[in-house]
Amino acid sequence: MLITCVASVGVGLWVFSNHFLTTDIPAAISHPMRLRVLNCILQLLITWGLIFEKLRICSMPQFVRFVHDLLPLKKHPDVVVKDLQFGTIPVKLYQPKAPASGLRPGIVFYHGGGGILGSLKTYHGICCNLCKKSDAVVLAVGYRMLPKHRFPVILTDCMVGTMHFLKSLDTYGVDPARVIVCGDSVGGSVATVLCQKFVDRSDLPKIRAQILIYSALQGMNFQSPSHQQNKNIPLLNHNLAFYCWCGYLDISPSWISTVLKGAHLPAEVWEKYRKWLSAENIPDKFKKRGYLPMSREPLNEAAYLETKITLDVVNSPLIADDEVVSRLPEACIVSCEYDILRDDSLLYKKRLEDLGVRVTWHHMEDGFHGVLTTADMSFFYFPCSSRILDAVAHFIKGL
Repeated sequence: MLITCVASVGVGLWVFSNHFLTTDIPAAISHPMRLRVLNCILQLLITWGLIFEKLRICSMPQFVRFVHDLLPLKKHPDVVVKDLQFGTIPVKLYQPKAPASGLRPGIVFYHGGGGILGSLKTYHGICCNLCKKSDAVVLAVGYRMLPKHRFPVILTDCMVGTMHFLKSLDTYGVDPARVIVCGDSVGGSVATVLCQKFVDRSDLPKIRAQILIYSALQGMNFQSPSHQQNKNIPLLNHNLAFYCWCGYLDISPSWISTVLKGAHLPAEVWEKYRKWLSAENIPDKFKKRGYLPMSREPLNEAAYLETKITLDVVNSPLIADDEVVSRLPEACIVSCEYDILRDDSLLYKKRLEDLGVRVTWHHMEDGFHGVLTTADMSFFYFPCSSRILDAVAHFIKGL
């Protein structure tokens, strides 16, 4: 018992000390102490998860998901919630309780978490609020996650769930002309990829719009301004971002330094995609907090063989062909200033606009990666999360 107490105190002190030594909390973020505490809790769960993983008790992702799913679900009196199974895929269906005068919009929602965090339970409050605010039917798709399930399981599970929904819209009172795909972080990546894949599907209702909230849209360039500026900002810091990237794509973490130097891809690849990935495509105002262009080192052939999977458009939808991107439905893109993935949103916004796709863009000056998940967190609530939900709901109502 004494050893357990000492170990718990020791781990807590290490996490607390490490937070203050390595974490940046921008002055522009409201409630900075709230973010410090929230980040310490997350890092404490991850640290204990890694300890249990070393002891072969369970994996880190399994431990963190177990703990965050212990929280009870809040009831929303204006929303009817049903737990369903589409084949082997678990989903949650959210419908406004008030009677509808006609068919409602349908939102297919894919949760974030990098393949290690997040679940249908943790996004329950978000989906309830989205359902109520937009007066839409929301389908949240569950998917299998790390460490047991890697690429392309998340994508295939979400595709199966989405196709099942699209083929049964009349069952749920959804207007087939107003189906929207939506996701945050890796969920935004899924929404983007599925939008691209469904472009030529004549057997399914056309996707009306895509809503991408601080999405992960490329896995090639880690030298962008937002990666340099926000690498130590919660809730997605540099280390956690690479943990998710390596874990999902089954890439050895030993290549991280090579990837950071840009030596994992050949010069001809960088040149081919420069027009879409270059920091020149990012407005100068996003470089004012500090950005140092870096020269890339010569190719490491071994690293390339293992990481070239990132060149697949299902892992980097930002580099999809013009012929595909130009035919995508209109988009609502939400970016956050203090997000390591901020520039993915800015680059994709430019790509869409350059090809004539309509984009509604909301940039949260006080936002950080993962802020949406605080929308229903009481003490850890950040006003930015409500502004994101309001902006998304307003966009949906305008379709």
